[in-house]
Amino acid sequence: MHLAVDVHYPSEGQAIAAGVAFADWTSPKIESSEVVHLDNVQPYRSGSFYERELPCILALLVRFEERPATIIIDGYVTLGPDSRDGLGAHLFHALDGKVPVIGVAKSRFEGTPVECELLRGTSERPLYVTCCGLPLAEAKRLILSMHGEHRLPTLLSAVDGLCRRPPVEDKPNERLG
Repeated sequence: MHLAVDVHYPSEGQAIAAGVAFADWTSPKIESSEVVHLDNVQPYRSGSFYERELPCILALLVRFEERPATIIIDGYVTLGPDSRDGLGAHLFHALDGKVPVIGVAKSRFEGTPVECELLRGTSERPLYVTCCGLPLAEAKRLILSMHGEHRLPTLLSAVDGLCRRPPVEDKPNERLG
């Protein structure tokens, strides 16, 4: 199983983390999904985004029965030309380096190397792929192989929509933090 995750911040101090599990990189089929609502989330601090988002992703991961073979995040694993640790690298380390993490970002972080750019579909705007735990060429090949004709793969669009969907009913056991 592979897992795509995303986090949305609907209001100050709150977050919604979502994950979609899938078995086949080329398929649009979601095997399972989870959503976690969190309160008391750290405020955004420039240069330390991982402090806000990493606890949300870790709270989401415990909802899945099996450890994923790969995790895809919305964002960067490494940052800039010196490849300093970004959110994905902090996640990789939090998981003891046992789960490869691929970051797919929609906008360019200053200094992102050109080899991180990936064009999908007919889009002329690249995605920016970074990773830990597997070679960049393999990470780009996997993202390129994902289902969907557009710039953003189907499953990454699905997880983005899932974390932005307002809750139908707020169940007490879904609220953490």
